[in-house]
Order: sequence, then structure tokens, then C-alpha cells
Amino acid sequence: MFRQSKPNTSMRQLLNIALLAALILSPALAVEPATSGAPKLYAEVTRETVYVSVRDGTRLAVNIYRPAVDGKPVAAQLPVVFAFTPYRARFRDGKGAVQETGLSERLALKGLTDYGYVVAVADIRGKGASFGARRGFQDRTEAQDGRDLIEWLARQQWSTGKIGMIGCSYLGGATLQVASTAPPSLKAIFVGASDLDKYAFVRRGGIPAQFNTRPDEPLSDDLMSLPVDADPDGGLLRTAVAEHARNTPMAPLWYGMPYRDSVSSYTGNRFWEEVGPYTYLDTLKKSGIATYFWGNWQDEPTEQMLLAAANIGGKLLVGPGSHCVPPPEFDFSGEVRHFFDRYLKGADNGIEREPRYTYWVDNAPKGEQWRRGDTLPGAGVKRIAWYLSAAKSGSAPSVNDGTLTSQPLIKRGADSFVVNYNLGAGEYFSFWVDAMDDKGLTYTSPALTADTTMIGFPVLHLNFAADRDDANIFAYLEDVDTYGKATVVSFGRLAASQRKLSVAPYDTMGIPWHSGRSTDVTPLVPGKFVPLSFGLTPSARVFAAGHRLRVTITGADPRQRNLTEIRQEPPPRLSVALGGSKPSLIELPLLQSPK
Repeated sequence: MFRQSKPNTSMRQLLNIALLAALILSPALAVEPATSGAPKLYAEVTRETVYVSVRDGTRLAVNIYRPAVDGKPVAAQLPVVFAFTPYRARFRDGKGAVQETGLSERLALKGLTDYGYVVAVADIRGKGASFGARRGFQDRTEAQDGRDLIEWLARQQWSTGKIGMIGCSYLGGATLQVASTAPPSLKAIFVGASDLDKYAFVRRGGIPAQFNTRPDEPLSDDLMSLPVDADPDGGLLRTAVAEHARNTPMAPLWYGMPYRDSVSSYTGNRFWEEVGPYTYLDTLKKSGIATYFWGNWQDEPTEQMLLAAANIGGKLLVGPGSHCVPPPEFDFSGEVRHFFDRYLKGADNGIEREPRYTYWVDNAPKGEQWRRGDTLPGAGVKRIAWYLSAAKSGSAPSVNDGTLTSQPLIKRGADSFVVNYNLGAGEYFSFWVDAMDDKGLTYTSPALTADTTMIGFPVLHLNFAADRDDANIFAYLEDVDTYGKATVVSFGRLAASQRKLSVAPYDTMGIPWHSGRSTDVTPLVPGKFVPLSFGLTPSARVFAAGHRLRVTITGADPRQRNLTEIRQEPPPRLSVALGGSKPSLIELPLLQSPK
């Protein structure tokens, strides 16, 4: 019941990974994840919405959900789980129905009050019902706002003073940013689909694409927010939303900083460094805040969540599926409670003795899809080289049809293609991509004679040239079934002028790292081949016997929101050298030798 309260590679390499493969594939690890067995304590919930002033006097709208008995909030002091959102914590949708983040199943917030938690959800500065203007996407102002709210929540009479945060996508990023200020009362965070390095995420390989480049919502959306309880006629809401007109626009902010060391015209500083959580690694690691990271394989930020776990520590969950979708056939809400029960309630529930990492393996046999262990997916897995080769003589190849082989070519050759920008409009939120084997070059392996498991990050090495001084390169690893249907498993991208490799300021799990600094930009000499290397997104997948591996290379991707603006006429011609002393190849983290 809900009631509102009153306002108040080679065989030698395979031998080296034999032990690792045995550990990862052991049936003992192919178990269902543990979940919280704590009983429900309450059946009702009340809500109160108030304005809370942060350090500079800006009033932020905070929604508080408390367990209740007979319509009244319980008097007991309880731990608090907090979420910080730009997407309106409470609003009316187009059909007039009230939507509430605090009662959302997607973030496992719904029902937390039943188990003895208070749930709090606040609109960030400059969004929803909150006052103020947003200076920049997840900037230090916002991070400090979150810190102020956490300490306010800790001081309330109904709070134990122990606060947790949870979020996915923007909300996940807000969680990690707030944690980087080390609030004394913040004890645990559950972070989904966010980033450790915002430049490497938003402008992966120097190329902005899907994330954070969409237009801002109109102010009319914020006016659909529900006012705080003390503002029944919505006058304060209208005043607050008027201040949002001064918000920094998000897409122009990102597009206006092409390099990691670019100074933003909006913020007046090197904003990528301000909003890159890796900048605050020492604080995060010393804070004592328990961390749990979450992603799904068909979602680009999952790479960043693996890197966050590698650099910060804590637990990691990777499921199947897309952006912020709770894994099916997995008690996600139970896992969230299991985590917070330990670190907010002090329950000795064994979570610290459980394997640290839980992840799904696509196409694994039924009952073995979930793997658990203390080795990060892909860590220590040596990669096996597969070479991009020309089509075999007599096979009547199409112009873009090459082969992928386990043996290098002695004779040198080259393939080339003209960039195809006609990729269709695509979905507004296209988090993944369909196969694009008709848009560039493809290299396909022979049919596999046995099931082959890949766990980790593929790495592509190209001997590359273009007919101009820069070009964008996109690469896709695909699983082609026996009927010829291709599924994109992994992808990456790189602006050729940013090909210079650098030493990363954090652990990249062995993936090539490009600084993105303007001082490292190296234009191409048109027609001259140069080496370039970049990682593809991680995956865990069994390629079935009879399937083929395919690498597709293009010069554009439908998820580039600015594709119309950057389109070149005539389109660039891109070339890939094959064979010889500097072959083009992909290194795959395979646990078995493909046959």
C-alpha cells in the first residue's frame, strides 16, 4: 500500500592459458548467484517531497520514501539508499500518469522500503523541480551537491547515518562522481553503465557517438515535474524551471572539446579532466566506500565498468542484454539488497566471502551461462592472432569479401573502399548496432569445427592508409551463424590522427590507450600506410561450431549523431594493407584454439 504523508594465437599461447581456461570454465563456477534472504519487514510506504538547500543556498527537490505502518512512517532509524537524477524524480508522463524513480523496478528501488530502508531520490541542480542551472554534465558542482544531500540525509532523525547510492547510466555516473568527494556518511555504491574515463567513453577513439550527444530536453519537460509538497500551486516549480534556461547545453559541450586537453568555452577549464572519475582514483580507493559495478555485454559502457572494477576494486556484475536492463533470470533486486544489507546494515551475509565477479556468457550451454570467480572477465587471457587476408583465388568474392585466417600471408596486398555514409537514420537511442557487412570491408573465417569461447577484449591492429590527412575507422567483430545471419559481438573506433599510443594514468587491462591530447595528434600523409591499434568492447561468448568469425571495417557508424555535419564530399577512400612484414590482424581472447 502506498500513502502520501503530510509534508514533513599459437599452441604455445594456449598452453599458457590452459589453467586460466580451466578455472573460468569449471562447472564449480557455473552457479546461480547468491541473493539476499532477508525477510520483508513492512508492507506500506509513505512519500514526502521537500526542498533542501545545499552549501550555496540552491534548493534541490528531494523525494523521501519511508516504510509505514497504518499509513504512518515508522519511527525506527533506518539506512538510506539515495539516487540523484537529471530525468525528473517525479513527473506526469504524456498520458497523465505519475512516474516515480523512487518506485522504479529498473533500479531495484521499488520495494526497498519493505526490507527496512529509506529511499531518497533528488533532482540534480538545473533539472526537474530543483532550482539552479547546470554548469556542466556531472561536474564538481553536482558532485558536491550530492555530497551535501548525503550528509543532510545522514542527519535526519529517521536515518541511521549510513547512506548508500545507486544508479545506472547518468545516475550511475552521478553516483561515482559523488563518491569521488568521499562523503563521510556514504558507505556503499552500486554503479551501472557509467564511466571511469569520460573522454575515452564519450569520445571513444576521439570520435563522439551515441552517448551524451543528444539534444537537451525542452523546459516544458521539467514543467511536467510534480511540485514539492509545500508548493501545491506549482509557483516554486515554475520559478525553478525558469532558472534551467541557463543550463550549459550538453551536446555542444562535448562536441566543443575534441581533445582531452581542450578547454571548454562553457566551463573555462579542461573539463574532461574535471569529470573523469579516474582523476580521483586515490580518493575513491582510500574512501572505504564499498563498490559494486554493473553492466551488460550489449552496452558500450560495460568496458568502463570493467576498468572501474580493475582500478577501484569491489564487485562486478555483467549480464546479457542492453543499456541498464536488469539481467533476466537473475534476482537483481535481491543482489542489490544483499550488497546494501552488508554495508549499510552490517549483516554478516557472506558477501565478502563470495566470488567477486559474476558474468554471463552468451550462447553457453544452459545452466552454465552464469560464471563466478575472482578473476575479472578477460584478465590474463592471452589473445590469439587472426589475420586479415584477401579472398582465396577462385572463390568469386565480392568487392568487400576477404578472409580471416590463423596464418599470416607472406605476400603483401591491400584492400580499399570508399566510406559509405548512407547508413539510415537509426534509432534515437541505438545503444548497439546491427551488422554492417555491406558498408565496408569484411574478413570472414572458415566455419569453426568446435565450440570456441571468447572472454575479454579483442584488439585490432591495422596497417592503414587514407587519401587525406585524417579518417575515422570503425571495426566490428561478428558471429555469423550457419544461415549467414551476423550478430555484432564487439566493436571499436579510432580517429587515425589520434593513433599515437600513450601510457595510461590507470590500469587498462592491457588495451591500447590513446591519450586524446592535442599534442599527440599526428595527421596522416595521404596514401602512406601507418600502423594503428585499438581495443574493441569486451564480451563473453561461445561461438558455436559451424559459425564463422567476421571482422567488418567501415568509415562511419549510424550511432554518430553528427554524421550529417561531418560527412565529407567526396567521401574518403580508406585502405588496409594485408600480409607482408606488417600484416593487419585482430587478436581475440579465445580460450580454445579455433579449428
